Amino acid sequence: MKFKLIFLFFSLLTLATFPQEIDELLIVTDEGTINIPAFLREGTIYSSIVDFAEALKINFFANEKTGKVELKSNYMLLKSTPKNSFLIVTPRSTGVPKVYQLPTSSYLRNGETYIPIAYCLDPLEMIVEKKLTFETPNKFLLGERLASLFEGKDWFFDNPNLPPTIGYGITGLTINEKANGTLIRIHSKTRIPSYYSSYEDGELKIIFRKVNAEIEKVNKEKVGELVKNIQTRNVGPDTEFIFNVGEQYSTNEVMNAPGGNDILITIHNKVFSYSNTKRNIDKWSFDAVVIDAGHGGKDPGAIGVDKIKEKEITLAVALKLGEILKKEMPDVKTVYTRKDDNFIDLYKRGKIANENNGKLFISIHCNVTKKKPSDANGTEVYLLRPGRTTEAIEIAETENSVIEYEENPDRYEKLTDENFILVSMAHSSYMKYSEKFAELLDKEFATNLKLNTRGVKQAGFYVLVGASMPSVLIETGFISNKEEAKFLKSKKGQQQVAESIFSAIKTYRSYYEKEMEAEL
Repeated sequence: MKFKLIFLFFSLLTLATFPQEIDELLIVTDEGTINIPAFLREGTIYSSIVDFAEALKINFFANEKTGKVELKSNYMLLKSTPKNSFLIVTPRSTGVPKVYQLPTSSYLRNGETYIPIAYCLDPLEMIVEKKLTFETPNKFLLGERLASLFEGKDWFFDNPNLPPTIGYGITGLTINEKANGTLIRIHSKTRIPSYYSSYEDGELKIIFRKVNAEIEKVNKEKVGELVKNIQTRNVGPDTEFIFNVGEQYSTNEVMNAPGGNDILITIHNKVFSYSNTKRNIDKWSFDAVVIDAGHGGKDPGAIGVDKIKEKEITLAVALKLGEILKKEMPDVKTVYTRKDDNFIDLYKRGKIANENNGKLFISIHCNVTKKKPSDANGTEVYLLRPGRTTEAIEIAETENSVIEYEENPDRYEKLTDENFILVSMAHSSYMKYSEKFAELLDKEFATNLKLNTRGVKQAGFYVLVGASMPSVLIETGFISNKEEAKFLKSKKGQQQVAESIFSAIKTYRSYYEKEMEAEL
């Protein structure tokens, strides 16, 4: 009995003196426990930084030759080098690195870098964005999401090159819900230089650089069906917005509001909902094309060289296109907004298109320069969106000037006004299709016409606003250019333009019907 007690005593002493070998780190998350390789050295546990990143789905880059590893988050970069007792932490917004010193060096083992995990909690929290805790001997716990990545990180702010955040630039927001999406206006006292956005699992995340927000004024609960709530937090010099969105979310756009520092965020619904299309399959059949000959009647449109009138060319091309459609696609109804030299209000053109359940709206125009003659040349295809360039806005304003001939021009909002963005959101449901048709048109023009192509552009055309369907505006060429004016005035040239548009329609119809089949 005495011998057994002595043996048990020495066994316990041995276990206390020589602990069991540790070959893994247990990472405990809300979803379960993940095991990654680790080893114990002089009482310190080391784990693979690459395996750590993979376990927590952190974006990283590893140099197999040098063993250097860089972890990447939305806000931070963290660099580790083997046989080195330093980690380099760099905010993306400033690019100013901060050195974090460890009490012991990292190691290179089996071609991978191992770090002393218990001593790396502070910098790793800035990558993981959650509270981290280490429990001996080998348990690594992920806690709650951090309200601020920099709270308690005094070591980070002894860098004199890191610009401080002073005051709040973002002071509030307003929300405007539409049938086809939600418009959110971020009110800012200062210019926001850049942003980053991502979408995953029902969360749209937008990070605004070098600006902070008054959190209590921008957090919103129970916003609506599309945007359910808005959560915001300041992360160092940046602000993170998280929009929790519903199943109807499709796309988003972020743009600067005209004439100020505010930011406009448009959050769009899906193209078509299954329940609606299932009940109305026939509604989406490609059975009507609306052809809009620009200008007409008392509105001559642009005047080119030799006093050529835009209205005459657009009508000729429209009629030729209609004849081709009737012959080649007899099952598709051809709708004209005008078939002769009559003046039609812009809003009535959209009304005609909608009343005929058009599936494609094509507005035909000619371009011109103030100076005549000029060397400017080429075709252009425009989509309905606020103009992105000065040139696009000028062209849109020229085409929109037709409203001066209308009895009630006040019905149209100012081109660059926020209200135009709200109106254009109604077209977001069809933008995918408009973009595809515009792309096909540009390719056909490049292939079939002896004209330069100037590409697909964006601008705000009133004539496109009223048409609730995929729509484009075509500038067939410059009638201020002698050669193009001669080409567009000739029957041969008009026929070639019409045939090119039809070729695009034919290809687009095949694409559209395949998409509708997939949707339904």
